[in-house]
Amino acid sequence: MLMNMKEVLAVAQKHQFGVGAFNIASAEFARVVIDVAEALRSPVILEVHPDEHAFIGDAFIGYLRELALRATVPVVIHLDHGQTLAQVMRAIQTGYTSVMIDASALSLADNIAVTRRITEIAHAAGISVEAELGTIGIAEGSGEGGHAEILYTDPQQALQFVNETGVDSLAIAIGTSHGLYPPGKQPQLDIERLKAIRQLISIPLVLHGGSGNKDTEVAESILYGVAKINISSDIKKAFFVALEAGLNSGSHEPNVLYIRPMEAVKTVVMHKMQLFSSVGKAALYN
Repeated sequence: MLMNMKEVLAVAQKHQFGVGAFNIASAEFARVVIDVAEALRSPVILEVHPDEHAFIGDAFIGYLRELALRATVPVVIHLDHGQTLAQVMRAIQTGYTSVMIDASALSLADNIAVTRRITEIAHAAGISVEAELGTIGIAEGSGEGGHAEILYTDPQQALQFVNETGVDSLAIAIGTSHGLYPPGKQPQLDIERLKAIRQLISIPLVLHGGSGNKDTEVAESILYGVAKINISSDIKKAFFVALEAGLNSGSHEPNVLYIRPMEAVKTVVMHKMQLFSSVGKAALYN
């Protein structure tokens, strides 16, 4: 069931669960995420960063669409952290059903102007839009980018931003970072700020940098409006740790070598869907 993100997150918000958005950079990741979503009867978001799209090519998006169209659970194909009109247009033209425009590094006025323009274009094509207000930090090994300093989302600015742009979902900065946190550094979500934002705006909120946060905090964030949680580093680390072990074992046939890494990713995806309470929720979309 290929859907746009506005449709999927509306149900998640109404029934107070989160939908996992997993970064897809190869067929192995796509197959595992779809297989787990089918097995657990969970809606899911296949997320592709512009750098990942540049690597896998336009034709791969057609493959993702085929997987989504054949799936019996809701599937969104989403552009992660698009930063230019060209990147957004490429996503729309190659078959994404949702896009993110990340102009968070700009001034509030410029972020609003850019986001409003992208929203107008995407909505005309039936594509949902996510934007970002505030800045997400950057930890180790992130390919999604980020900022050395986290600028927390101001609730009043969030209200202004949503009212003036018409976006369908908003990524907020409440203390997360892209990438893997080094030993001894434990992120902490600003739940009180999240509550304040939720009191002012009604659209679904998005948690970026969801890898490495405390499960209890992530689960709590869903109670206060977070309906989409991005997961990238956790699944990539699981894959490549298992892949390295396989390479050291002497087996170099891809059809053998990738089995254990895919199983490692499967374990992480299953845990995340259970944590987000999305298991069994596909039935809500029938």
